[in-house]
Amino acid sequence: MYEFAYHRPNSVRKAASLTASGEAKLLAGGQTLLPTMKQRLAAPDALVDLAGIEVLQGIELKGRTLHIGAMTRHADVASNATVREALPALASLAGGIGDPHVRAMGTLGGSIANNDPAADYPAACLGLGATIVTNKRRIAADDFFTGMFETALEDGEIITKVLFPLPRRAAYAKFDNPASRYALVGVFVSKRGRDIRVAVTGAGPCVFRVPAMEEALGRRFSPKSLEDISVDAGDLNSDIHASAEYRAHLVGVMARRAVLAT
Repeated sequence: MYEFAYHRPNSVRKAASLTASGEAKLLAGGQTLLPTMKQRLAAPDALVDLAGIEVLQGIELKGRTLHIGAMTRHADVASNATVREALPALASLAGGIGDPHVRAMGTLGGSIANNDPAADYPAACLGLGATIVTNKRRIAADDFFTGMFETALEDGEIITKVLFPLPRRAAYAKFDNPASRYALVGVFVSKRGRDIRVAVTGAGPCVFRVPAMEEALGRRFSPKSLEDISVDAGDLNSDIHASAEYRAHLVGVMARRAVLAT
């Protein structure tokens, strides 16, 4: 490690002021930031630890919307009775992130702010039509994830909570890397009234929806409706873990599994 300033504010306003210049980095669970700092791939002048801000934590069901604080740990989402009853697909997704250590430290807000191409939570946000609430505004999930490790967040903007509307049916199916449990491909499917969503993570540079699958499921919500639908491998990732063509195949397989599980 190298020398840097460390701040632990007790309010979102103070944290935002400390990061407004863009020279400091927010520290949530630290599951990505700290390893990249150790490898000298990131060198912020200061860290602003959000762990001491109580309003960023907690889970609450308000009507048909689940409110989850940005600093809520993966393990808490996975084990919370309200989440398990109201939105079991989200609890199951959180329980499949990384290993026990990662789930005990990683946070919802940190995951979606980082927007790793293979992370699970972006698929849940996009697949459920969630709203990301910051200290400045509300951002629809469709507008939040903009590219590989890129989001719509601006300097000094901090995620405070995420609002998940409750679907009538939902499920997440993931084909994961057995070592890291990151998604080679993960597909989140939901149905809420006429709004049907199919969100894919792990396959491309950024989480994305598959309109052709959504339209087919709108006509008939069944795994068979997806049998003849494929995604273009030319837009997908290819690496030592899987080729773009294999990932394209997995999108179809995981989508059908997710529909079957709803």
